Amino acid sequence: METPLKPTHTPSSSQSLVSQTLRIIQAVSIVAIVLATLFTAWTDPGLLPGNIGKNFTIKQIAQVTQPAIILGTPTPRTKPLIGIVAGHSGHDSGAVCSDGLTEVSINQQIAAYVQKLLVDKNIDVDVLHEFDDRLKGYQALALISIHADSCDYINDQATGFKVAAALSNPHPERAARLTACMRSRYSKATGLPLHNSVTADMTSYHAFDEINNETTAMIIEVGFMNLDRQLLTQKPEVIAQGIADGILCFINNESVTP
Repeated sequence: METPLKPTHTPSSSQSLVSQTLRIIQAVSIVAIVLATLFTAWTDPGLLPGNIGKNFTIKQIAQVTQPAIILGTPTPRTKPLIGIVAGHSGHDSGAVCSDGLTEVSINQQIAAYVQKLLVDKNIDVDVLHEFDDRLKGYQALALISIHADSCDYINDQATGFKVAAALSNPHPERAARLTACMRSRYSKATGLPLHNSVTADMTSYHAFDEINNETTAMIIEVGFMNLDRQLLTQKPEVIAQGIADGILCFINNESVTP
């Protein structure tokens, strides 16, 4: 008896069609995933359902976040800076009256008022001690040192204020303008007369040699602790207003009437 031959197995046309279809479906699925990924990356996470957008965004950030590069470029100052020296503070008491009133207490109180008035005008203020370490190379639009005159009775003319800039000044026109502004505004605010008895201690004030050459500086003796005592001790805010007005005149380039 002859053994019948087994038919050789060949893929039918229907099987081939199925295989091709599967490959097409696979290719389409890959394209769809890629498109979905791109869509999600460019879509506001708040517009995606549930936490899909949130989760995807967090994972993407985790993958692409790199260490931040700090360039170290200084931030430009947007507000003027004024330095105020409260005379004798951090060093000694200054002039002392027989009843114990000290010059430094007057200077500190006035300096605090000046600082508040200027800060309220959107101006940065440093209140410095007499021999503050920051004075070395100090750079600001202006530096004003506040002092008060003697508590001793000298004569009936020992009343009023004094203003002086450095005897040797790299920018005399700026110093002249600052002192002119201060004389004008301080006299108007306080009613005190200008006392023309400027001393070498004022024109050679130590801080003038310590600060940066670009810092315009002056010193003011706000009044005599004897004849002007009532104004200095009972109305320090008036004294401070006169100083602040003088500084604002300088900053804002206001006109000064002799």
